[in-house]
Amino acid sequence: MGVGLALRKLDAETREGRLPLFTLGPIIHNPQVLEHYEKLGVHQENDPDAIPAGATVVIRAHGVPREIERGLRERGVSIIDATCPKVKKAQLLIEELASAGRKLLLFGEEDHPEVKGLVSYANAGAHVFGSIAALEALLETEIDKGDKFFLAAQTTQDRDVFESIVELLRRRLDPELPVHETICNATRQRQDEARSIAHQVDAMVVVGGYTSGNTRRLVDVARGRGIPCQHVEIADELDLDALAGKQRIGLTAGASTPKEIIDAVEHRLGTL
Repeated sequence: MGVGLALRKLDAETREGRLPLFTLGPIIHNPQVLEHYEKLGVHQENDPDAIPAGATVVIRAHGVPREIERGLRERGVSIIDATCPKVKKAQLLIEELASAGRKLLLFGEEDHPEVKGLVSYANAGAHVFGSIAALEALLETEIDKGDKFFLAAQTTQDRDVFESIVELLRRRLDPELPVHETICNATRQRQDEARSIAHQVDAMVVVGGYTSGNTRRLVDVARGRGIPCQHVEIADELDLDALAGKQRIGLTAGASTPKEIIDAVEHRLGTL
């Protein structure tokens, strides 16, 4: 839903011919889609200070740190906010509890754009961790048990792992720890479906951008089943020789993968 919303907003701007038109970072993590928009005259700019005053910038589904958005507005940049509503809700929930003096414990990828945006709303401070092992290390070294905390997650994280984190923190840190359920339902459903498919097949193929967090999570889910899994962006990257001896192959794709690319992969697998 968030991906579709962002692309519809960008499409509307390109139809109106509003130039110069920028996206702050890639509009979605799919290089084929980015190439399409580049041909339409949409410029990807990773440095917000390089976007000229008077230009129009589309903020992608991941959102941005609020100080960056504030700086763009102060410089007279016109902003089209395409932040996914689920991400925006997570930002506001984090701001609410942080304003009460609680520190954020965030399950996510520290360098991911969405995570940087979420952390910017945690006025009282934040600890980011990408695994249970990383959280346990924080509990031993950096987390002051005298502080008050709350837990949230990057919207594309694994729901099963998140539930284990909730149990761990309520056992070791605070039995009444406030928890924000910020993982997107569509993400959870896609992971559940990938897990179900992986139990029925001899190998999996996951289609999507290599930098796409939710796509990489699907790969982790499939490999967690203990079967071979290929992560490809396009059909030409398939290793058909490695799949030729398999009786049944599963196929899934990340949220930002265009249907025509998925169809092309399915067609190529059909040649086996």
